[in-house]
Amino acid sequence: MSSAILINCFEVAPEQDERFLQLWRQADDLLRSRGGYRTTRLHRALGPQTRFRYVNVAELDSVEAWQSAVGSPDFTAIAARMADFSPSPGLYTVEVAYNTAEQEQDR
Repeated sequence: MSSAILINCFEVAPEQDERFLQLWRQADDLLRSRGGYRTTRLHRALGPQTRFRYVNVAELDSVEAWQSAVGSPDFTAIAARMADFSPSPGLYTVEVAYNTAEQEQDR
């Protein structure tokens, strides 16, 4: 088993914020109840020119736990309702990481 980072971008029109957030919370509640989520953070773009108004970043215990959760009928039903927001999920691993505080200590 290997940990992974989920990054999922959504195209949400401003007038659809409430509907999107309701569905996102349902999906998040379901996924967290299945285990395998370490952290999750939903980000909203600051400017109107951004294609993806919402970006979810979650740290997962394993790729296998994620695959099991999203393969469930419950999640599939929520995902079908979220299709209007053109989700673009992908699993990633950290390639390079910097911590400003650590860099300044090394000087």
